[in-house]
Amino acid sequence: MDVRSERNSVPLAVDLDGTLIATDLLWETLFLLIRQQPLCILFLPFWLLKGRAHFKCRIAERVTFEPASLPYREDLLARLQLQKGEGREIVLATASPRKLAEAIAAHLGVFDRVLCTDPDCNMASQTKRQALVDLYGDGGFDYAGNSRADIRVFDAARSSIVVAPDKAASRWHAAHGGELIAAPKLGLKVIAKMLRVHQWLKNALIFVPIVLAHQYTNLPVLVEGLLAFIAFSAVASAIYILNDLFDLALDRAHSTKRNRPFASGALSIPFGLASMGGLLAVGATISAFLPPLFVGVMVLYLVATTAYSITVKRMLLGDVLTLAGLYTLRILAGCAATGIAVSFWLLTFSMFFFLSLALVKRFVELRTSEVPVGERVAGRGYRCEDQDIVAQAGMASAFSSALVLALYIQSDVTDEMYRYPWLIWPLGPIVLYITIRIWILARRDEMHDDPIVFIIRDWRSQAVAALGAVLLLVAGL
Repeated sequence: MDVRSERNSVPLAVDLDGTLIATDLLWETLFLLIRQQPLCILFLPFWLLKGRAHFKCRIAERVTFEPASLPYREDLLARLQLQKGEGREIVLATASPRKLAEAIAAHLGVFDRVLCTDPDCNMASQTKRQALVDLYGDGGFDYAGNSRADIRVFDAARSSIVVAPDKAASRWHAAHGGELIAAPKLGLKVIAKMLRVHQWLKNALIFVPIVLAHQYTNLPVLVEGLLAFIAFSAVASAIYILNDLFDLALDRAHSTKRNRPFASGALSIPFGLASMGGLLAVGATISAFLPPLFVGVMVLYLVATTAYSITVKRMLLGDVLTLAGLYTLRILAGCAATGIAVSFWLLTFSMFFFLSLALVKRFVELRTSEVPVGERVAGRGYRCEDQDIVAQAGMASAFSSALVLALYIQSDVTDEMYRYPWLIWPLGPIVLYITIRIWILARRDEMHDDPIVFIIRDWRSQAVAALGAVLLLVAGL
C-alpha cells in the first residue's frame, strides 16, 4: 500500500471554528442575533444558565445564516476536496450547533459525516474525542484543529494537523509534532485597518471651535483640544470595531468591505472585543483629565454610535441625520473640552454641510447597488429608485450650508471677531465648490464611498480648504 492509499484509508476529522473557517460561529451568530433581533439580548443570560450547548443552539435557531459568506481557509478546503475525490472519508467534527454545521456541510459538499452540538451535548474537547474514538477507535483517525479545546482530540488521533494555532495548541505542537499550518502574520497595517486610523482625521473637528475663537496660540487650550482628540479617536475606533462586528455578513457581500480585518478573518472577534475594551479604557482615562461636560458628550457619542450600529443605520433618513449629528457632536466635544462657547451659526452650518456629505455616501451606495427595483439595499432603508430624491436633498443641504455661512458672515458677530471680515466672504464659494464637485463626481461614479475620506485625499479639496483657512487666519489678525 502506497502512502496515499494508507492515508486515505484513515478518516480525517476537521474542526470548524478557527480551523476550517477563520472565525468563530458562536461570536458571529451572537452579533448577528443582536443585529437582527436586538430584544433577544435580554434572554441571553437565561439561555446561558441552561448550559453552553443550549446557549449556542438557541442563538443558532433565531438567526438567518449564510454559509457561503464565511471566510474559509482555502488551502485546507482545497486539500479536503482533493482527498474527498481520492475516496477518503472526511468528517466535520465541531462544537457549533447542528443547524449551522449541517448548513456548512451541505454548502461545501465534502463531508461524509457531521459531529456537532445539540442542545444537550456540547461537541467539544473530551466529548468530541470520545465520539471520534467510539466511531474509529483510539488512533483510528487523523484530526485537524487549532485550539486548547482540541488538545484532547489531538492526543487520541493517529496524526494531527494544527491550523493557525492559539498558544496552547502551539505548545502542544512543539512538544508532540505533527503538521503545522501557520496563520498569516499579524502586521501593523491590519491593526491600522481595524482602528481605521485614516478616519481619525474626522476628529480634527474638535479643533474647529479653537480656531474660530482665535485660541490657536493658547497652549492650555491646545492641550485640552489634543487630549479631547486622542480620547475621541480611541472611542471612535472602539465603535468602528463594534460596527464591523455587527456588519460581518454585509461586509462580506461588499466588493471592498469584504477585505476588512474581521470580515476576512484576519483578526478574531475576541481580539476585536479585547481591543474595544482597551480603547474605551484609554478614552475614559484621558476624559478624566477634561471637564465633566466633555465626558457627557463622549457618553452621548457612545450611545448614539452604538444605536446607529445596531439599528439606526437601517432607518430611512434617520441614518443620515444621525451621521450629520455625530459630526456636529465632535464640534460640541471641542467646545466642552476647552470651555469655548457653542456657536449657533457653527452648529447649524455643520448639520447642513455634513448632512449633504452623508447623503452623498448613501447616493453612492444606491448607484453601485444591484438590487432589483422595489427591494431595499442590504442593511439600509433605501431602494435604488430613491437615488433622485437623495441627490436632491443632498444638493439642497449643500446650498443651505452655504446660505447659513453667508448669513453668519453678514452678521454683527463677524465685525466683533474679525478685523477684516470681508476676507472671509470667499468661504461661501469654497464650500459650494467642495460640495457641488463631490456631487458631480458621485454622479459620474468617480466618488469614494466615504466623502470625508475623499476630501482628505483630494488635492483640489485640500487646496481650497487651505485657502479658506488662510483667509480666516488673516481676517482675524
